[in-house]
Amino acid sequence: MDEAVKHCEAGIGIWRWASNEEDTISPDLVMACAGDVPTMETLAAVDLLRTAIPELKIRTVNVVDLLALQSRDQHPHGLSDEAFDAIFTADKPVIFAYHGYPYLIHRLTYKRTNHENIHVRGFIEEGTTTTPFDMTVLNELDRYHLAIEAIERVPSLKEKAKDALAAFQGKLAEHHDYVREYGEDMPEVRDWTWPAA
Repeated sequence: MDEAVKHCEAGIGIWRWASNEEDTISPDLVMACAGDVPTMETLAAVDLLRTAIPELKIRTVNVVDLLALQSRDQHPHGLSDEAFDAIFTADKPVIFAYHGYPYLIHRLTYKRTNHENIHVRGFIEEGTTTTPFDMTVLNELDRYHLAIEAIERVPSLKEKAKDALAAFQGKLAEHHDYVREYGEDMPEVRDWTWPAA
């Protein structure tokens, strides 16, 4: 609980418990999230990636105060450029899952060193009367789309991770068929929890 309080007070932070990078080594990828559903889907994507590609070094970042993404000269909650780079790196791909419109994250980070590597998944105005997970799939904010984008954004993975890509694309097809036949999310999605340590 103490860690959660500190995280919320800071407004942003690296979740070491959900990351698998070494403290002294830069990650291959940053998976970032803001909002309850994007956070759940990001954690599930990290779990998928760690299982499929265990050598991939992932840093998981959670944002509870979007204004921390701005620089300190734009907002008092903002991070210095050094602090921002220490969290998001200066040159690694960042897959950012957000519960609103993606352009907001881009606007908040457009002056940051690594802005060109920040790829935001968010609300793209797709939806219908369907299941909660299917809404994330329709907006390409689900665990499978996040994991696929992560693989596509890390240059060294495109060839190595073809099987993982095919598996995640297959899960999207399986989900599509399942939700339309049964009207509910697949049990492996509905009942997913973060793996025990």
